[in-house]
Amino acid sequence: MRTQESSVLTLSTPEGRALWISTIAFTACFAVWTIFAIIGIRIKEQLGLNEAEFGLLAGTPILTGSLARIFLGVWTDRFGGRLVFTLNMLAAAIATALLVFAHTYPQMLIAALGVGLAGGSFAVGIAYVSRFFQSGQQGTVLGIFGAGNVGAAVTKFVAPFVLVAWGWHAVALIWAAVLAVMAVVFWFTTTDDPALIERRRTGAAPKAYEMEFAPLKDIRVWRFALYYFFTFGAFVALALWLPRYLIGVYGFDIETAGMVAAAYSIPASIFRAYGGVLSDRIGARAVMYWCFGVSAIATLALSLPTADYVVHGTHGPITAHFETSPVVFVGIAFVLGFFMSIGKAAVYKHVASYYPDNVGSVGGLVGMIGGLGGFILPIVFGILNQATGLWTSCFMLLFVIVVALLVWMHLSIRSTEKREANENPRSAESNAPITQMGIRA
Repeated sequence: MRTQESSVLTLSTPEGRALWISTIAFTACFAVWTIFAIIGIRIKEQLGLNEAEFGLLAGTPILTGSLARIFLGVWTDRFGGRLVFTLNMLAAAIATALLVFAHTYPQMLIAALGVGLAGGSFAVGIAYVSRFFQSGQQGTVLGIFGAGNVGAAVTKFVAPFVLVAWGWHAVALIWAAVLAVMAVVFWFTTTDDPALIERRRTGAAPKAYEMEFAPLKDIRVWRFALYYFFTFGAFVALALWLPRYLIGVYGFDIETAGMVAAAYSIPASIFRAYGGVLSDRIGARAVMYWCFGVSAIATLALSLPTADYVVHGTHGPITAHFETSPVVFVGIAFVLGFFMSIGKAAVYKHVASYYPDNVGSVGGLVGMIGGLGGFILPIVFGILNQATGLWTSCFMLLFVIVVALLVWMHLSIRSTEKREANENPRSAESNAPITQMGIRA
């Protein structure tokens, strides 16, 4: 029932269509999911919101999309991704269109909960697409699917111009219409996954719910989920926060801020596919080391606030000024986005490798925790900004998180290697170089 590698690149097979149409659909969903990164700025002005209130509004869709992922993943395993994905897109499209009827802050928050359903599509697509491909290809194909994160960049590039020309209501209606059309296209161009077709043929009952959730007792699942809290959650948080950051720090207008923020979003999306390929070739573990290590350096550099220094020299005070220029900021953000993107793919390579029969439930939980990062972090960014008066406080927080995860990952790997060596010294010794290089997923 699984495909050969050549079918990944063509739309002439059910497998190829499942991959590419799902990726396009997820791109549309992600564009809707992050819509408040642009229209939220106008809504903030319209309703007179403070930073914390703006952070809550921008993060509310992320909350819905995150919490929805775990049950959407399970429903995909039970009812099939084609049906669940289509219905999910239609529901999110309706909620997005209803934004234009919200006129108060509580109404906006309620509407934003519905918009967030678009983000739950990730768990559906991961479970749906993975069933068409062999384990040796799953890092690559799931990386390609995950590149639909580029929808965030689509919103940042296009939405500001639509907003300036016709207002934020037009953005909501156009994005809703595109998502509804994509739902129809998806239904008529894709097929049910092989596992669902086989289950219907044999009359087998779906897996019991307790079996679906059994792997969630494994501590590794939660560790992978926290990896995703940074690689994906922080990506979403920054995708939402950067336009506001660039306007506040560098005085950009909304169009320029949206385009510059896309310089972060694009590599954090497109290169996810490359991260999947790397995970298949050199191992997800090695990719995660690179992701966390470089991200720690990048977030540390971005944490440094603008400052004036006075040094008391032998001939009097010596003054110095430090400031990260917009060009340097965008360059470091590009690097951060790239390594976060390959880390996202590596996390789901772990999921597909360790839990091939529970991708829906495990992938849903991991996606939920990652998505919650996208909800929680923008709120915390706003609170930190108000409390410290430092725009760079958001990167200080991310630096602490990524260093903690890097240490935890390293200690866990060393503990696993030590346990394997004690249980089977001869096998562990022969595999030690491979493990240290990160070849094993």
